[in-house]
Amino acid sequence: MQVTEKAAEGLSRTFEIVIPSKDLQARLDAKINEIRPQVRLKGFRPGKVPAAHIKKVFGESILGDLLNDELLPQTIDSTLKERSIEPASQPRVEIKSDPKELVSGADFSFQIELDIMPSFEAPDPKKLKITRPVAEVEDAQIDEALAELAKESRAFEEKKGKNAKAEDGDAVVVDFVGKLDGEVFEGGSAEDARVVIGDGAFIPGFEEQLKGAKKGDQIELKVTFPKEYQAQNLAGRDAVFETTVKAVEAPAESKIDDELAKRLGLESLDSLKDALKQRFEREHAAQSRMRAKRALLDALDVDKEFDLPASMVNAEFDNIWREVSHAIEHGHLDDEDKDKSEDELKAEYRTIAERRVRLGLVLAKIGQGSGVEVTQEEIARAINQEAQRYPGQEQQVVEFYTKNPNAVAQVRAPIYEEKVVDYVLELAEVKDAKVSREALFSDEDDILSGAKKPAGKKAAAKKAPAKKAADKKTPAKKAAAKADAKPAAKKAPAKKADTKKPAAKKAPAKKTAAKKK
Repeated sequence: MQVTEKAAEGLSRTFEIVIPSKDLQARLDAKINEIRPQVRLKGFRPGKVPAAHIKKVFGESILGDLLNDELLPQTIDSTLKERSIEPASQPRVEIKSDPKELVSGADFSFQIELDIMPSFEAPDPKKLKITRPVAEVEDAQIDEALAELAKESRAFEEKKGKNAKAEDGDAVVVDFVGKLDGEVFEGGSAEDARVVIGDGAFIPGFEEQLKGAKKGDQIELKVTFPKEYQAQNLAGRDAVFETTVKAVEAPAESKIDDELAKRLGLESLDSLKDALKQRFEREHAAQSRMRAKRALLDALDVDKEFDLPASMVNAEFDNIWREVSHAIEHGHLDDEDKDKSEDELKAEYRTIAERRVRLGLVLAKIGQGSGVEVTQEEIARAINQEAQRYPGQEQQVVEFYTKNPNAVAQVRAPIYEEKVVDYVLELAEVKDAKVSREALFSDEDDILSGAKKPAGKKAAAKKAPAKKAADKKTPAKKAAAKADAKPAAKKAPAKKADTKKPAAKKAPAKKTAAKKK
């Protein structure tokens, strides 16, 4: 075998490899003799087909399998190992020889191109200084949550008197039938639906038109579905809901006491307060770690002197740009990006791709040096958690990962990153700094000084907009916070959406956000 380095520019390498005909023919003959006992051809006894005849009839096909399954991967692997090359990408293979000439005695020539891993020194974790913001759980925070829970779990009592009218905060029990252009549409009807005026659980205009309604009223509610509504056949369209008011109910007094706790499945008000405090403490701890991780990544991103494999940067940029393109298409681009040209956005997001690749390499180097590993048990646990997101399809999801090594690698990568981050944070000099809850959860780049980072650093830390777009789709930041402490029964509508029950069971007049809690 002859290996010639044809090009070496930066981290890119090109090798030409030639396997002499005699070596190739020897491998081909050995393969033919290996399979000869199983060959069945008309006119020959089983296992007695001459090797020369097999070569004539099947030689090109056998050689193709031999090259793809054995010779190419083995030759590439040995070439890289002999030169102590650590590839940063899968080699790109270009066959130079004519496959039809190989069986008759030509040399096998091919070329490989690949990027190699850069050589650099990883920072010493013990020399890193990280400031971690922390916030205590305050009594006012718990009191506010209790008040919200009391409001959410409040009971309703039917208003007395035939002429009792619905007001803000009242619950109106209705039957309705939705129509588009006079035709009833699927999933647009409901019976005994409870609409709380002012809760914002239904699409704009639906609740407001029930103000002043009385028991027994027949009302036509005219609304327009939001343009971003999840059901495309309804998005942006005008609809009429023929509505019958069956009851008007006023909220009963909500007390913050032991009874409230019992309605939520706890023994007493004190136990409810403890549960809330523990939940907030977990939230604070997770946010503090996230902020510490961000500070750590900034500290690790100081050295930008080493080259980056172009294939890795291009792959990361392509992933990011798909998210950006989706955000542009659906109008979810961040305000700061809306007035920028495509070239400006591509330049910014390529910088982000470079940062991600650089940090990934640094973390990998630290992890390799410290012996950080991801166990099969951790990967299996993550796959099972992913499978649970698809009720009824868990087995198919697990099988998908079983058959797709690349998908497993995508599961492994974030687990490995978090383990390396934990390792570095254990060794680094981490100083806690007390801040308010508002500051801890703010979007400011530097919450400790109150000042924003220079534009360059801000751009480097910026995330692909599609991830923020997801937040914009779900006005349920408030709803998500409520749902954590709500009794299970209160979550039922969201569960219906997740488990894909028949559309007729859903009230399509409800906001998209309600189904994404």
